[in-house]
Order: sequence, then structure tokens, then C-alpha cells
Amino acid sequence: MHPLLFHFGHIAIPTYGVCTAVALLAALVVSMRAAKRAGLRADKVWNLELLAILTSLVTARLLLWFGHPWLFRRHPFWLLGLASLPNIWFALGGVAIGVLASVLYSFSEELPILKTLDAMAPAASLAFCINRIGAFCGGSAWGTPTHLPWGVTYRSVVAYLWYRAPLGVKVHPVQLYDAAASLAIFAVLLWMARQDRVLLRDGEIAGAWLFLYGVCRFFLEFLRGDPAREPLLNGAFTLAQAMAVGAVMVGGVLWLGRAPKPKPVEEPAASYVH
Repeated sequence: MHPLLFHFGHIAIPTYGVCTAVALLAALVVSMRAAKRAGLRADKVWNLELLAILTSLVTARLLLWFGHPWLFRRHPFWLLGLASLPNIWFALGGVAIGVLASVLYSFSEELPILKTLDAMAPAASLAFCINRIGAFCGGSAWGTPTHLPWGVTYRSVVAYLWYRAPLGVKVHPVQLYDAAASLAIFAVLLWMARQDRVLLRDGEIAGAWLFLYGVCRFFLEFLRGDPAREPLLNGAFTLAQAMAVGAVMVGGVLWLGRAPKPKPVEEPAASYVH
């Protein structure tokens, strides 16, 4: 594929990193529009997302520094990367701190959490789609070997050096499967967001995203072949699959497990007897 988008002398611009940056910008724009439709303060939602993104990125890189300072000395530019980290636990730690900071900001600014999550869910789905396309171009999170006609073969040495993508072997384009699923979910969430707000419960759109993407991600993990997969239960499942199950459970409660919001009944016009 094309792991390098641009190359100027000793400066290399990775396709994956650029796509991740584009994904974050697209998510910010989409969530602003969704926040306005939901009657939320768009500027506060913007600040919330920036806080979550920056806190997650900075914290993950600080964890990398404190956990493996020798790794930072060998690869100092990893602290500036947007796309990936050498260990999933660094990324999860950063995300956890980012979520905590976002929740605290929501309380301080009196943002309704469930309604805010509804505004952010379509944006997150679009961001995942763009990010997975970047991963496909770069060679990250590659799939298991396959003989299917739509299998892809990586031949770039850069893809091997950066992401350990196997060269000369036809593999599943699992990143594109993931991107297609996220795009389909994005369309579903947009359709839901355009429904009558009176009939939608707070948290329903966010729950739909968690449930649908959790199901897709659980099964797509079986087609991933990269060594970044964190095994659980003697390799029967992965950490990503365990998180997907959690997302399905939480999403099911928010989307399907709550009583439907009753449709308001119009009171008949008062009649007057003269």
C-alpha cells in the first residue's frame, strides 16, 4: 500500500498519522453540528472533545516515557505520533484519563452526559472509519492470510519496518472491513439523529453505536493477524474482544434495555357550551 504520504529528505509523513489527524478533525466538525441539533452548547462540546483528545494523547505518551524511557531514547518521535503506540496498555491508560477528564469537565459545565454522548457517537463512528482506512494504507493492524480474491499483499518495506506487516503474503483487508462497518453504522446513527427528538431517549444513539460496533469488532478480531492483539484466556479471545463485549452490554442497556419514551398525547381542544 502507501505507508508514506510524503517524503522530504529525512522527514517522512506517514499516511496513517495523517488519516488519524483528519479523522479527529472530521469528528469535531460532525459533533458540532450534532450538538447544535440537540440543543447543546457547541463550543462546550468542542472544548470537551479537545480536552479528551489532548489528554489521551499526552497521557499515553507520558506513560510510554515513564514505563520505557529507553524506548523513548531510541524513538523520540513516538511522543509526537497520533496513530499508534508500541503497547496497547499505554493507549488504554491515556484513553481512561481522557474519559475521566471529559466527565469532570461535563459536570463542571453542566453538560448532560447522555445527550452529549449522543452528539458525539456519529462523529466517533466516522472517525473510526477514516482511521481504519489510514491503517490499511499504512499496513497497521493487518489481517490473517487468505486466498480470497479481494485479499491484499503488502510489498512496502516501510510497512514492515513500522507495523511489521507481512510482505508478499495475501491477507484479509480487515481494516477495510472495519471501515465499512463503521461507515454503515455512521449512516444508521445519522438516520436516528434525524428522527423526532421527542421519541428518542437520551443515550439511545450512543448506545446504538456501542452495541453495533461492539458486535462488529468482536467478530472482526478473528481476522486480525498482527502481533498487537493482546491475548486473553490462553489466546481464545483478545483484549479488544473483551472490550467489545463490554461495549455491547453497555450499549444494549442504553439502546434496547430501557423503556421506550412515551409519545406525547395531544389534549383535545376544550369545548364550550353556550
